[in-house]
Amino acid sequence: MSSPADDGKRTARLRPADGDTRPAHEPARPLTVAVTGAAGHVGAAVLRHLARHDGVGRSVGLVPRGSKPEGEDWPEGVDRRAADLLDPSLAERLADVDVLVHTDLDASPDTDPAERTRHNVRGTETVLTAAAAAGVHRVILRSSAMVYGALPDNPVPIPDCAPLRAVPDGSLIADLLEIERLGRRAPRAHLGLHVTVLRPAIVTGPGVDTVFTRHFEAPRLLVVKDTEPCWQFCHLEDLAGAFAFAAAHEEIEGAYNVASPGWLGQEQIEESSGLRRMELPAGLALGAAERLHRLHLTPAPATDLQYVMHPWAVSAERLEAAGYVPKFGNEEAFQALLDEVAGHHAALARRLGKKDAAASLGAAGATVALVGTAALVRRARKKRRT
Repeated sequence: MSSPADDGKRTARLRPADGDTRPAHEPARPLTVAVTGAAGHVGAAVLRHLARHDGVGRSVGLVPRGSKPEGEDWPEGVDRRAADLLDPSLAERLADVDVLVHTDLDASPDTDPAERTRHNVRGTETVLTAAAAAGVHRVILRSSAMVYGALPDNPVPIPDCAPLRAVPDGSLIADLLEIERLGRRAPRAHLGLHVTVLRPAIVTGPGVDTVFTRHFEAPRLLVVKDTEPCWQFCHLEDLAGAFAFAAAHEEIEGAYNVASPGWLGQEQIEESSGLRRMELPAGLALGAAERLHRLHLTPAPATDLQYVMHPWAVSAERLEAAGYVPKFGNEEAFQALLDEVAGHHAALARRLGKKDAAASLGAAGATVALVGTAALVRRARKKRRT
């Protein structure tokens, strides 16, 4: 097993192509690695990590036309190429690329569901087809540990080989399950193409905005009675490092979990965040969440509430055994989340306006009160029936 210190010192190898007569021990040429979504925070971070690997000779950043990198500037020498994720001509932009890292996943709670699925699923399908047509050897896809599902009987932690038990309910989870299905099918449909899938825990860090980060923008944390969630995080820099590591090491193939070791309990989360809880029985919480989603008051379906109820912490032993170890613990990654959401106010994953902070807090409190009131009304109705 290698250590993190020598991750960037390995010489990358390619599988010998037909007619390649080089000895098996002879190192291949340095890799050319392309990154989709390179104008985003994850993609830009991957490019910075790739610059540290000696086995990577050249990096290519694929960006929509007219876009600019977010956050820090790219490393010097990155080849910037304009490319539309849904354009079949993407293959032309992948000329001479050995490995394609596909980070361009839309996980925003604000995106229209149909447009999000079009971007995520059709985008992945186009990426895989274009990569095969361009002769790319490997594609690395971004998924999430959410695909395992959040269930009360989940093992803690969940290994990489565990079955995917999430329910495709039309939310982001459905996109992720379809992305993984496309990833499994691609090597059978395109001989010579190899696919790796990374499944991070809750991603945190600069620029990250998801249903999970907005959970901590609420005035109080929704807690479902008699449940024991396990909160596990993956700092953006660790996810980017895992992408770069997988790109530079051809033996990283198949599905790999990416997460900080261990997890945090609900009490630890509340102590670290300073947020108080609002506790509701499961039936009342799920019922209220379903009604609010049906009224378009919240972007997340009621089934997403399972992920704050039941454990879905994962084991990253397989990736660590290959030589990559995350640098951030759960406490540090969670603090990065708290730093990012500071000053924001959200209720039920819908971010509120910032013009009047006091009004925003009042609106957030009103929304929480709405959930609580719905629970109390239902409880009162049950008492009257009895």
